[in-house]
Amino acid sequence: MEISVIITNYNYEKYIARAIRSVVNQSFDKNEYEIIAIDDFSEDNSRYVIESFSSHLKTIFNDKNLGLAASCNKAIREAMGTYIIRLDADDYVAHDWLKMHHLFLANNKDDMAATSSDYFEINQNENIISRKNGMTWPIACGIMYKTDHIIDLGLYDESIPREDIEFRQRFLKSGRQIYNIPVPLYRYMQHSESFTKNI
Repeated sequence: MEISVIITNYNYEKYIARAIRSVVNQSFDKNEYEIIAIDDFSEDNSRYVIESFSSHLKTIFNDKNLGLAASCNKAIREAMGTYIIRLDADDYVAHDWLKMHHLFLANNKDDMAATSSDYFEINQNENIISRKNGMTWPIACGIMYKTDHIIDLGLYDESIPREDIEFRQRFLKSGRQIYNIPVPLYRYMQHSESFTKNI
């Protein structure tokens, strides 16, 4: 298994199906990646939506709200892939998202430890607001890491709200490099309910 895609969800029943479909319909070999959807004890109908895709997913349903970092760590411990990449439930990705990241990492093992990409900020109607450089304007998701590196660094810090920033800093301080693919492969939703908007 080459890649494990982790989709984290909390109360995003109106977006989660789109996120899952965008990963199910990737151009990458279907036998070489898995999708793990973890729901952090949502209070809406997210579980029903996620279960409707059960033939395409591994599912984890927390029996209480653990928070984003703990949910990510729980999914990472279940992952079988050589590489791990995350997707938030309110975002979605381009058709070649996995293929592009894997192509860069698999063919540059000595020079690259992880890959990010450019992304489009979009509104709730899926209209593009702006294009962002993934290195200049980093986001938590859409970074493909080697699973062994995440484990070696002790996973995400569950004691802080912005675990993505802290982990990225820890990753870079370890001497590992992140290469940014200058192609907008990720679609980053901008709305009032966004977790990172409310930090």
